[in-house]
Amino acid sequence: MDNLKSIIIAVDGPSGSGKSSVSKMIAERLKLTYIDTGAMYRAVTLKVMNEGANIEDTSRVGAIASRCNITFKKVDNENHTFLDSEDVSDQIRESKVTRLTSKVSSIPIVREVLVSLQRQIGKNGGVIMDGRDVGTVIFPDAQCKFFLDASLDVRGKRRYLEIQEKNGLAVDEDSVVKDMAARDEADSTRSDSPLTKADDAIYIDTTDMSPLDVVKAMEKVISSTVNQE
Repeated sequence: MDNLKSIIIAVDGPSGSGKSSVSKMIAERLKLTYIDTGAMYRAVTLKVMNEGANIEDTSRVGAIASRCNITFKKVDNENHTFLDSEDVSDQIRESKVTRLTSKVSSIPIVREVLVSLQRQIGKNGGVIMDGRDVGTVIFPDAQCKFFLDASLDVRGKRRYLEIQEKNGLAVDEDSVVKDMAARDEADSTRSDSPLTKADDAIYIDTTDMSPLDVVKAMEKVISSTVNQE
């Protein structure tokens, strides 16, 4: 499927919907480049926190975002996020970063900086990119668009298990669900690039689906799209 070399696949959805897991799987299976836009916002948030900047000082936060050198590399066959050459894959998933990410990502200048970078990374195609505004803002003309969703309880459980598995941290599942609900509200109501399904995106409810089931459903659409081109 030579057309995969130029394809752009947009995968949007809220936290815990499974978009990152299935996007990684599809990237591996179809030999595409995987871009995690959420990790980029988390990396900026981490740098803002490390520099002790006030979130309300949007001009300073924007300046920090423009200085961030964010890259993705494979380490032991896993996708890792690097900020200024430091592997921050675990740090950006900590709850203190998660709680502030929606605030940082709602700042227009931050979104402007990162959207520009994301477009630069994906412009040549052969990519699958997940986030919250990939199909609506970053690549509105993407050949394949998906919007993944699931019930709040299921999404919260997934994130809770992920945190425990990756970090071994003692976290309260109810707190994870509450944080997720707050993030949902912030993401869907922000004025700049709110979380919303693109009109032409395929909606998939992953509540009762395994990651592989979701992958297979998405690959059918991708295959059909590629064969039509």
